[in-house]
Amino acid sequence: MSQGENVLAEPQQDVPDDLADPEATEAVAEASENGAESEESAEPEVADLELEGEIAADYIEGLLDVADLDGDIDMDVEGDRAVVSVVGATLDELVGPRGAVLEALQELTRLAVHRQTGGRTRLMLDIGGYRAQRRLELTELGTEAAEEVRQTGEAKALGAMNAFERKIVHDAIAASGLRSESEGVDPNRRVVVLPVG
Repeated sequence: MSQGENVLAEPQQDVPDDLADPEATEAVAEASENGAESEESAEPEVADLELEGEIAADYIEGLLDVADLDGDIDMDVEGDRAVVSVVGATLDELVGPRGAVLEALQELTRLAVHRQTGGRTRLMLDIGGYRAQRRLELTELGTEAAEEVRQTGEAKALGAMNAFERKIVHDAIAASGLRSESEGVDPNRRVVVLPVG
């Protein structure tokens, strides 16, 4: 594996980066995973999120042009984050195995937004519907794991996941009426489903 490929595969979290402090980044990842907001973050304005989306869309359009790939870009605001989606027939290589390339592109896009706005962004990038499909798969995984734990009465550890994936699984388990927690250290951090009692 070349050094460039390794760099692209490293980002494993779907949380805003604090570009100056890695320890703060980990704390933000945990807060985001557990649904908590940091004290310093205020609810962003829709106009600010739309601006983030426009900057991100321009950046991604430039990348697609350089790579000579075709794709349509959609921008939206979901809750407190801008969402940029790229759809097209030739985009699988931009997702990569288990979304590793997509994660790297998202981090680069967030950096491009940060450089223009000067602020932290929680922008989410989706390519070819990968995140939407992955959300469905992870919700099903969390629901099935919760049912298994309910039947056996024994805790169950799931496979390693990034923060984006763990958050979805935690939500599915909570919706099933059970509790879960994360254990381990990235990139091997995993969700553990806990029995009642």
